[in-house]
Amino acid sequence: MTKAINIEVLGKKDTRSGFGEGLLEVGKKNKHVVALCADLTGSLKMNAFEDEFPERFFQVGIAEANMMSMAAGMTIGGKIPYTGTFANFSTGRVYDQIRQSIAYSKKNVKICASHAGLTLGEDGATHQILEDIGMMKMLPNMTVIVPCDFNQTKQATIAIAEHEGPVYLRFGRPSVPIFVKPDANFQIGKADQIIEGSDVTIIACGHLVWKSIEAAQILAEKGISAEVINMHTIKPLDEKAILTSIAKTKCVVTAEEHMINGGLGDSVAQVISRNNPTPQEYVGVDDSFGESGTPDELMTKYHIDTQDVVDAALRVIKRK
Repeated sequence: MTKAINIEVLGKKDTRSGFGEGLLEVGKKNKHVVALCADLTGSLKMNAFEDEFPERFFQVGIAEANMMSMAAGMTIGGKIPYTGTFANFSTGRVYDQIRQSIAYSKKNVKICASHAGLTLGEDGATHQILEDIGMMKMLPNMTVIVPCDFNQTKQATIAIAEHEGPVYLRFGRPSVPIFVKPDANFQIGKADQIIEGSDVTIIACGHLVWKSIEAAQILAEKGISAEVINMHTIKPLDEKAILTSIAKTKCVVTAEEHMINGGLGDSVAQVISRNNPTPQEYVGVDDSFGESGTPDELMTKYHIDTQDVVDAALRVIKRK
């Protein structure tokens, strides 16, 4: 009989607030940390850092390309710059500057991107970037992190200051359940097993981790034991966690608030195709732009909701 799943929920909060709190804390710990924002201080929850360290905060205005170039230059003087704007403007608008001025020369810039994916909601397709994980993970020297809740976003924000080299940190706008312990140890490149299971592996990142937990609870009611892995680091990927899990379950579902092309699912597929070819199903946006709507409506319409994870798990189990 499949065990009941009990995940303690510690409240509900947006992940961008985790970034804001983490930025303030790391600023207190490390005097070399500076912050740059492209006219979205409130949206990125960077106000507390600005108030505490006005001499270390730089409001660059709606000039994202300049912000990236400034950040790259600051690293030469030993600063650790955290840039802040929406994910679309953190990547799509400034890809050239990131590639040429930051990634190529391994500059120690932390690119912090809020309002990622469809859950930006009513702002619509022009702001809902779904390609950013792919864009960033393909850059040599870039580390890519997509934390799952408020606590983990705070922990990741603090941890990346100790990592030497460029980082892309992706988080979001809506309030989501908090289930990572506030004192959990965040380790770049080390996945977290949230639920142990034996019938199917579900590997998720960001907001889809909680959706995968919900899916595992539904699957448990059907007598199916799902293993849920929070793959918060897309690059470097925890290949050992993937291969250890699929050796047991013999099938895998990947779930992400991103385009199927180029995201977490593609990274997992590369690992299993080289090492242990295994049936895989993808939960992600299928080659489409978004639209205006509430986060819940959009996740349902674009098939990245709890039931979509359940359905993918049922499909992949049949393929074993």
